[in-house]
Amino acid sequence: MSSNTGGLALPVTDPALSQRLGERLADVETALAAHVRGSAPFVSEAAAHLMAAGGKRFRPLLVLLAAEVGKDPAAPEVERAACVVELTHLASLYHDDVMDEALLRRGADSANARWDNLVAILTGDFLFARSSELTADLGPEAVRIQAQTFARLVEGQILETVPPGDGVDPVEHHLAVVAGKTGSLIATSARYGAMFAGAPVEVVDALTAYGEIVGTAFQLSDDILDIASDSTESGKTPGTDLKEGVPTLPVLLVARSTDPADARLQELLDPRRTDLAADDALHAEALGLLRAHPALAEAREYVVARATEAKERLAVLPAGPVRDALEAFADVVATRTA
Repeated sequence: MSSNTGGLALPVTDPALSQRLGERLADVETALAAHVRGSAPFVSEAAAHLMAAGGKRFRPLLVLLAAEVGKDPAAPEVERAACVVELTHLASLYHDDVMDEALLRRGADSANARWDNLVAILTGDFLFARSSELTADLGPEAVRIQAQTFARLVEGQILETVPPGDGVDPVEHHLAVVAGKTGSLIATSARYGAMFAGAPVEVVDALTAYGEIVGTAFQLSDDILDIASDSTESGKTPGTDLKEGVPTLPVLLVARSTDPADARLQELLDPRRTDLAADDALHAEALGLLRAHPALAEAREYVVARATEAKERLAVLPAGPVRDALEAFADVVATRTA
Protein backbone atom coordinates (compact mmCIF):
# COMPACT_ATOMS: atom_id res chain seq x y z
CA MET A 1 0.00 0.00 0.00
CA SER A 2 0.99 3.59 -0.42
CA SER A 3 2.75 5.17 2.49
CA ASN A 4 0.40 8.16 2.23
CA THR A 5 -2.60 6.51 3.77
CA GLY A 6 -2.58 8.22 7.13
CA GLY A 7 -2.24 4.83 8.83
CA LEU A 8 -5.48 3.56 7.30
CA ALA A 9 -5.96 -0.06 6.24
CA LEU A 10 -6.91 1.08 2.73
CA PRO A 11 -4.63 2.93 0.30
CA VAL A 12 -6.26 6.37 0.48
CA THR A 13 -3.83 8.91 -0.97
CA ASP A 14 -6.11 11.96 -1.06
CA PRO A 15 -5.18 13.95 2.09
CA ALA A 16 -8.65 15.41 2.72
CA LEU A 17 -10.37 12.04 2.30
CA SER A 18 -7.75 10.30 4.44
CA GLN A 19 -8.21 12.81 7.26
CA ARG A 20 -12.00 12.61 7.08
CA LEU A 21 -11.98 8.83 7.18
CA GLY A 22 -9.47 8.78 10.03
CA GLU A 23 -11.65 11.09 12.13
CA ARG A 24 -14.79 9.09 11.44
CA LEU A 25 -13.01 5.81 12.15
CA ALA A 26 -11.96 7.23 15.53
CA ASP A 27 -15.64 7.88 16.26
CA VAL A 28 -16.43 4.29 15.31
CA GLU A 29 -13.70 3.07 17.67
CA THR A 30 -15.24 5.04 20.51
CA ALA A 31 -18.69 3.65 19.73
CA LEU A 32 -17.34 0.09 19.56
CA ALA A 33 -15.85 0.43 23.05
CA ALA A 34 -19.33 1.25 24.36
CA HIS A 35 -21.04 -1.53 22.41
CA VAL A 36 -18.82 -4.29 23.84
CA ARG A 37 -19.64 -3.41 27.44
CA GLY A 38 -21.82 -5.92 29.23
CA SER A 39 -23.79 -5.70 32.46
CA ALA A 40 -21.03 -7.49 34.37
CA PRO A 41 -17.31 -6.57 34.43
CA PHE A 42 -16.19 -10.04 33.38
CA VAL A 43 -18.41 -9.97 30.28
CA SER A 44 -17.07 -6.54 29.36
CA GLU A 45 -13.49 -7.71 29.82
CA ALA A 46 -13.95 -10.80 27.68
CA ALA A 47 -15.86 -8.95 24.97
CA ALA A 48 -13.28 -6.16 24.75
CA HIS A 49 -10.33 -8.57 24.78
CA LEU A 50 -9.76 -8.96 21.04
CA MET A 51 -10.81 -5.42 20.24
CA ALA A 52 -8.18 -4.13 22.64
CA ALA A 53 -5.59 -6.30 20.89
CA GLY A 54 -5.87 -4.04 17.85
CA GLY A 55 -6.69 -4.88 14.26
CA LYS A 56 -6.81 -2.93 11.03
CA ARG A 57 -10.56 -2.13 11.25
CA PHE A 58 -10.65 -2.79 7.52
CA ARG A 59 -14.37 -3.61 7.38
CA PRO A 60 -15.67 -0.49 9.17
CA LEU A 61 -13.24 1.60 7.13
CA LEU A 62 -14.71 0.14 3.94
CA VAL A 63 -18.19 1.10 5.19
CA LEU A 64 -17.01 4.68 5.65
CA LEU A 65 -15.19 4.79 2.31
CA ALA A 66 -18.15 3.34 0.39
CA ALA A 67 -20.41 5.90 2.05
CA GLU A 68 -18.39 8.66 0.38
CA VAL A 69 -20.11 7.86 -2.95
CA GLY A 70 -23.54 8.61 -1.46
CA LYS A 71 -25.42 11.86 -0.89
CA ASP A 72 -24.95 11.77 2.88
CA PRO A 73 -21.71 10.02 3.88
CA ALA A 74 -22.00 11.38 7.43
CA ALA A 75 -25.45 9.86 8.04
CA PRO A 76 -25.59 8.38 11.57
CA GLU A 77 -26.67 5.04 10.09
CA VAL A 78 -23.28 4.76 8.38
CA GLU A 79 -21.37 4.80 11.67
CA ARG A 80 -23.82 2.32 13.16
CA ALA A 81 -23.38 0.00 10.18
CA ALA A 82 -19.60 0.26 10.57
CA CYS A 83 -19.99 -0.96 14.15
CA VAL A 84 -22.27 -3.78 13.02
CA VAL A 85 -19.73 -5.27 10.61
CA GLU A 86 -16.80 -4.95 13.01
CA LEU A 87 -18.71 -6.56 15.89
CA THR A 88 -19.73 -9.39 13.56
CA HIS A 89 -16.11 -9.83 12.49
CA LEU A 90 -14.83 -9.78 16.07
CA ALA A 91 -17.44 -12.33 17.10
CA SER A 92 -16.37 -14.66 14.31
CA LEU A 93 -12.74 -14.45 15.50
CA TYR A 94 -13.69 -15.77 18.94
CA HIS A 95 -15.37 -18.77 17.32
CA ASP A 96 -12.55 -19.21 14.80
CA ASP A 97 -9.96 -19.43 17.56
CA VAL A 98 -11.94 -22.17 19.31
CA MET A 99 -12.25 -24.14 16.07
CA ASP A 100 -8.55 -23.72 15.29
CA GLU A 101 -7.45 -24.22 18.92
CA ALA A 102 -5.46 -21.02 18.45
CA LEU A 103 -3.36 -19.72 21.33
CA LEU A 104 -2.69 -16.26 19.93
CA ARG A 105 -4.72 -13.64 18.08
CA ARG A 106 -3.20 -10.31 17.02
CA GLY A 107 -0.19 -11.02 19.21
CA ALA A 108 -2.26 -11.48 22.37
CA ASP A 109 -3.62 -14.57 24.08
CA SER A 110 -6.77 -15.79 22.35
CA ALA A 111 -9.89 -15.75 24.52
CA ASN A 112 -9.95 -19.55 24.63
CA ALA A 113 -6.33 -19.61 25.80
CA ARG A 114 -6.81 -16.88 28.40
CA TRP A 115 -10.06 -18.34 29.74
CA ASP A 116 -11.51 -21.43 28.05
CA ASN A 117 -13.56 -22.52 25.04
CA LEU A 118 -16.87 -21.96 26.78
CA VAL A 119 -16.07 -18.34 27.57
CA ALA A 120 -14.77 -17.75 24.05
CA ILE A 121 -17.85 -19.23 22.38
CA LEU A 122 -20.30 -17.38 24.60
CA THR A 123 -18.39 -14.11 24.18
CA GLY A 124 -18.62 -14.53 20.44
CA ASP A 125 -22.36 -15.09 20.83
CA PHE A 126 -22.60 -11.95 22.97
CA LEU A 127 -20.90 -9.88 20.26
CA PHE A 128 -23.16 -11.33 17.57
CA ALA A 129 -26.12 -10.34 19.74
CA ARG A 130 -24.78 -6.80 20.12
CA SER A 131 -24.33 -6.61 16.36
CA SER A 132 -27.90 -7.81 15.80
CA GLU A 133 -29.22 -5.26 18.30
CA LEU A 134 -27.56 -2.44 16.35
CA THR A 135 -28.79 -3.85 13.05
CA ALA A 136 -32.38 -3.78 14.28
CA ASP A 137 -32.09 0.02 14.57
CA LEU A 138 -31.10 0.17 10.89
CA GLY A 139 -34.40 -1.26 9.67
CA PRO A 140 -35.82 -4.48 8.20
CA GLU A 141 -33.66 -4.45 5.05
CA ALA A 142 -30.49 -4.24 7.11
CA VAL A 143 -31.74 -7.07 9.34
CA ARG A 144 -32.31 -9.25 6.27
CA ILE A 145 -28.87 -8.45 4.85
CA GLN A 146 -27.20 -9.11 8.20
CA ALA A 147 -29.01 -12.44 8.61
CA GLN A 148 -28.01 -13.56 5.13
CA THR A 149 -24.42 -12.46 5.68
CA PHE A 150 -24.25 -14.22 9.04
CA ALA A 151 -25.66 -17.40 7.51
CA ARG A 152 -23.03 -17.36 4.76
CA LEU A 153 -20.24 -16.64 7.23
CA VAL A 154 -21.22 -19.51 9.52
CA GLU A 155 -21.83 -21.87 6.61
CA GLY A 156 -18.34 -21.06 5.37
CA GLN A 157 -16.94 -21.90 8.80
CA ILE A 158 -18.83 -25.20 8.80
CA LEU A 159 -17.76 -26.15 5.28
CA GLU A 160 -14.16 -25.48 6.24
CA THR A 161 -14.35 -28.34 8.73
CA VAL A 162 -15.68 -30.97 6.32
CA PRO A 163 -14.29 -32.45 3.10
CA PRO A 164 -15.99 -31.68 -0.22
CA GLY A 165 -19.05 -33.78 -1.01
CA ASP A 166 -19.11 -36.45 -3.69
CA GLY A 167 -18.52 -34.93 -7.09
CA VAL A 168 -17.51 -31.54 -5.65
CA ASP A 169 -14.20 -30.13 -6.88
CA PRO A 170 -12.00 -29.45 -3.80
CA VAL A 171 -10.84 -26.17 -5.37
CA GLU A 172 -14.44 -25.00 -5.81
CA HIS A 173 -15.18 -26.12 -2.25
CA HIS A 174 -12.28 -24.02 -0.97
CA LEU A 175 -13.38 -20.98 -2.99
CA ALA A 176 -16.89 -21.32 -1.55
CA VAL A 177 -15.46 -21.48 1.99
CA VAL A 178 -13.41 -18.32 1.45
CA ALA A 179 -16.30 -16.47 -0.18
CA GLY A 180 -18.53 -17.33 2.77
CA LYS A 181 -16.07 -16.76 5.61
CA THR A 182 -14.42 -13.62 4.25
CA GLY A 183 -16.03 -12.29 1.10
CA SER A 184 -19.58 -12.12 2.44
CA LEU A 185 -18.91 -9.68 5.29
CA ILE A 186 -16.62 -7.48 3.20
CA ALA A 187 -19.35 -7.33 0.55
CA THR A 188 -21.86 -6.28 3.20
CA SER A 189 -19.45 -3.64 4.50
CA ALA A 190 -19.31 -1.95 1.10
CA ARG A 191 -23.05 -2.42 0.62
CA TYR A 192 -24.01 -0.88 3.95
CA GLY A 193 -21.80 2.16 3.43
CA ALA A 194 -23.20 2.99 0.01
CA MET A 195 -26.78 2.09 0.96
CA PHE A 196 -27.02 4.15 4.14
CA ALA A 197 -25.32 7.14 2.51
CA GLY A 198 -28.00 7.21 -0.16
CA ALA A 199 -26.00 6.05 -3.18
CA PRO A 200 -27.89 4.97 -6.33
CA VAL A 201 -28.94 1.32 -6.53
CA GLU A 202 -26.51 0.53 -9.34
CA VAL A 203 -23.64 1.91 -7.24
CA VAL A 204 -24.72 -0.09 -4.18
CA ASP A 205 -24.87 -3.25 -6.30
CA ALA A 206 -21.46 -2.56 -7.87
CA LEU A 207 -19.79 -1.98 -4.50
CA THR A 208 -21.39 -5.12 -3.06
CA ALA A 209 -19.97 -7.19 -5.92
CA TYR A 210 -16.60 -5.44 -5.60
CA GLY A 211 -16.45 -6.22 -1.88
CA GLU A 212 -17.19 -9.90 -2.36
CA ILE A 213 -14.66 -10.34 -5.14
CA VAL A 214 -11.81 -8.30 -3.69
CA GLY A 215 -12.37 -9.69 -0.19
CA THR A 216 -12.21 -13.26 -1.40
CA ALA A 217 -9.15 -12.51 -3.53
CA PHE A 218 -7.38 -10.88 -0.59
CA GLN A 219 -7.90 -13.98 1.54
CA LEU A 220 -6.69 -16.23 -1.27
CA SER A 221 -3.56 -14.11 -1.59
CA ASP A 222 -2.76 -15.14 1.97
CA ASP A 223 -2.71 -18.73 0.72
CA ILE A 224 0.03 -17.75 -1.70
CA LEU A 225 2.00 -15.58 0.70
CA ASP A 226 2.13 -18.44 3.21
CA ILE A 227 4.12 -20.39 0.65
CA ALA A 228 5.98 -17.79 -1.38
CA SER A 229 7.17 -15.17 1.10
CA ASP A 230 9.85 -15.41 3.74
CA SER A 231 9.22 -14.52 7.36
CA THR A 232 10.82 -11.07 7.08
CA GLU A 233 8.35 -10.09 4.36
CA SER A 234 5.15 -11.58 5.74
CA GLY A 235 5.75 -11.49 9.48
CA LYS A 236 4.78 -15.16 9.79
CA THR A 237 6.67 -18.42 9.45
CA PRO A 238 6.59 -19.63 5.82
CA GLY A 239 4.56 -22.76 5.25
CA THR A 240 2.51 -22.42 8.45
CA ASP A 241 -0.68 -23.49 6.69
CA LEU A 242 1.25 -26.33 5.08
CA LYS A 243 2.56 -27.52 8.45
CA GLU A 244 -0.90 -27.35 10.01
CA GLY A 245 -2.54 -29.22 7.15
CA VAL A 246 -4.73 -26.26 6.16
CA PRO A 247 -5.90 -26.69 2.55
CA THR A 248 -4.93 -23.68 0.44
CA LEU A 249 -5.42 -22.85 -3.21
CA PRO A 250 -1.89 -23.81 -4.44
CA VAL A 251 -1.99 -27.09 -2.49
CA LEU A 252 -5.40 -27.99 -3.89
CA LEU A 253 -4.25 -27.20 -7.42
CA VAL A 254 -1.30 -29.58 -6.98
CA ALA A 255 -3.59 -32.28 -5.58
CA ARG A 256 -5.71 -32.40 -8.72
CA SER A 257 -2.71 -32.61 -11.07
CA THR A 258 -2.40 -35.76 -13.18
CA ASP A 259 1.28 -35.20 -14.03
CA PRO A 260 3.38 -38.17 -12.81
CA ALA A 261 6.17 -35.71 -12.00
CA ASP A 262 4.01 -34.38 -9.16
CA ALA A 263 3.79 -37.74 -7.38
CA ARG A 264 6.38 -36.89 -4.71
CA LEU A 265 4.84 -33.51 -3.90
CA GLN A 266 1.36 -35.01 -3.81
CA GLU A 267 2.64 -37.65 -1.42
CA LEU A 268 4.07 -34.98 0.88
CA LEU A 269 0.87 -32.93 0.73
CA ASP A 270 -1.46 -35.85 1.38
CA PRO A 271 -3.79 -34.58 4.15
CA ARG A 272 -3.65 -38.00 5.80
CA ARG A 273 0.03 -37.50 6.62
CA THR A 274 0.82 -36.68 10.22
CA ASP A 275 4.60 -36.24 10.05
CA LEU A 276 4.92 -33.03 8.00
CA ALA A 277 4.42 -30.79 11.02
CA ALA A 278 7.00 -32.60 13.14
CA ASP A 279 9.66 -33.29 10.51
CA ASP A 280 11.43 -30.08 9.48
CA ALA A 281 13.24 -31.77 6.59
CA LEU A 282 10.00 -33.06 5.05
CA HIS A 283 8.35 -29.70 5.57
CA ALA A 284 11.25 -27.91 3.87
CA GLU A 285 11.15 -30.37 0.97
CA ALA A 286 7.40 -29.86 0.48
CA LEU A 287 7.73 -26.08 0.69
CA GLY A 288 10.59 -26.04 -1.83
CA LEU A 289 8.73 -28.24 -4.33
CA LEU A 290 5.56 -26.20 -3.91
CA ARG A 291 7.38 -22.91 -4.49
CA ALA A 292 8.78 -24.26 -7.76
CA HIS A 293 5.47 -25.76 -8.94
CA PRO A 294 3.31 -24.14 -11.66
CA ALA A 295 0.36 -24.27 -9.24
CA LEU A 296 1.78 -21.23 -7.44
CA ALA A 297 1.74 -19.21 -10.65
CA GLU A 298 -1.74 -20.51 -11.45
CA ALA A 299 -3.00 -19.40 -8.05
CA ARG A 300 -1.43 -15.98 -8.58
CA GLU A 301 -3.09 -15.67 -11.98
CA TYR A 302 -6.45 -16.50 -10.42
CA VAL A 303 -6.06 -13.81 -7.74
CA VAL A 304 -4.92 -11.21 -10.29
CA ALA A 305 -7.92 -12.03 -12.48
CA ARG A 306 -10.29 -11.60 -9.55
CA ALA A 307 -8.66 -8.28 -8.62
CA THR A 308 -9.12 -7.09 -12.20
CA GLU A 309 -12.74 -8.20 -12.11
CA ALA A 310 -13.26 -6.26 -8.88
CA LYS A 311 -11.90 -3.09 -10.49
CA GLU A 312 -14.21 -3.54 -13.46
CA ARG A 313 -17.21 -3.42 -11.12
CA LEU A 314 -16.23 0.12 -10.14
CA ALA A 315 -16.92 1.51 -13.62
CA VAL A 316 -20.27 2.97 -12.48
CA LEU A 317 -18.60 5.03 -9.74
CA PRO A 318 -17.64 8.61 -10.50
CA ALA A 319 -13.95 9.28 -11.01
CA GLY A 320 -12.25 10.65 -7.93
CA PRO A 321 -10.37 9.74 -4.75
CA VAL A 322 -12.91 7.17 -3.54
CA ARG A 323 -12.76 5.15 -6.74
CA ASP A 324 -8.99 5.62 -6.83
CA ALA A 325 -8.67 4.14 -3.33
CA LEU A 326 -10.87 1.15 -4.17
CA GLU A 327 -8.95 0.48 -7.38
CA ALA A 328 -5.65 0.84 -5.53
CA PHE A 329 -6.75 -1.73 -2.97
CA ALA A 330 -7.55 -4.19 -5.77
CA ASP A 331 -4.06 -3.51 -7.14
CA VAL A 332 -2.61 -4.25 -3.69
CA VAL A 333 -4.41 -7.60 -3.68
CA ALA A 334 -2.95 -8.43 -7.09
CA THR A 335 0.61 -7.35 -6.36
CA ARG A 336 1.00 -8.69 -2.83
CA THR A 337 1.22 -12.22 -4.28
CA ALA A 338 4.13 -11.37 -6.59
